[in-house]
Amino acid sequence: MNIELPKPLSAYYSAKNQKDIEGMLACFAADASVRDEGEDRRGHAEIREWMEETTRKYGVTVDPREISGEAHTPVVAALVAGNFPGSPVTLYYHFTLAGGAITHLEIDA
Repeated sequence: MNIELPKPLSAYYSAKNQKDIEGMLACFAADASVRDEGEDRRGHAEIREWMEETTRKYGVTVDPREISGEAHTPVVAALVAGNFPGSPVTLYYHFTLAGGAITHLEIDA
């Protein structure tokens, strides 16, 4: 399904599906934070580590299906497929955006 996403989210998902760590990281502010699988990561170095680890471990592809929430706090429901039990599954990506970049991302089921 094609939905219209804010530019940093569109760029993030495109890079994610290409397994492009640099492209994904470029979408995040320098002091951004990520919460995924019960762990918090802050800043580009820790976020890069998370991206490399999860890309290697799960090799996911992400198909955004719908977007809700406010312009600066969108929530994207996406069908995620990869190397994990129960694949594919719908996950919810809770973003905070500021200055044309992702400043926070939290992923949950």
